[in-house]
Amino acid sequence: MGERVYTLNCTACHGGDRSGNPASGFPSLVDIDSRRDKIQVEAVIRNGQGMMPAFDYISDEEVEALISYLFDEDVESYRDGIISVPEFKYNISGYNKFLDSDGYPAISPPWGTLNAIDLNTGEFLWKIPYGEYPELVEQGIPQTGSENYGGPVVTAGGLLFIAGTKDGKFRAYDKVDGTLLWETQLPSAAFATPSTYMADGRQYIVIAAGGTKLGADGGDSYIAFTLPD
Repeated sequence: MGERVYTLNCTACHGGDRSGNPASGFPSLVDIDSRRDKIQVEAVIRNGQGMMPAFDYISDEEVEALISYLFDEDVESYRDGIISVPEFKYNISGYNKFLDSDGYPAISPPWGTLNAIDLNTGEFLWKIPYGEYPELVEQGIPQTGSENYGGPVVTAGGLLFIAGTKDGKFRAYDKVDGTLLWETQLPSAAFATPSTYMADGRQYIVIAAGGTKLGADGGDSYIAFTLPD
């Protein structure tokens, strides 16, 4: 049962061999017993953590079987008379990326885009490459776009603020046509959605710069921006 529960719920991110994809935020579960105890693992399964959602629909029996499977322990077989285990004709090898020999996406750019969609018609109003690889920019290669995680916030004045890229940039665009109006370099990448707030009559934009995803350096900053006096 533990293997069945794992195959149905876990292989898409952690792989059939449990090796995961740490660069994309999906940790390896190999030898997990050397890093966490069963109580900790059960808490993550039931409540979620980071990019992993809570699997609160899994029964107690299935959770126990899954943990036993992850810890490579022998458990009572539930196959006889209790459940019917389907025959799996297909298997997934995990969350893999199609990359070239240099580690870049093996498709033509753009490798990431920022899009505006008319919610009344479903049509794209504009689409631009979003994100860059600094080493490619230094070689004179036009902006390619990049993998990104973290949504935007749009102000009442029509400014769209967004981070979410490994290059560590925080940018502001015109929401009407996608024109880049401003950008700054953060101390570390910010894979988060910014927030806006008012204090003493001034509007601020704040972003959490924690890094780590996609192999980016780690950080521990909250950074707020506002217009000068």
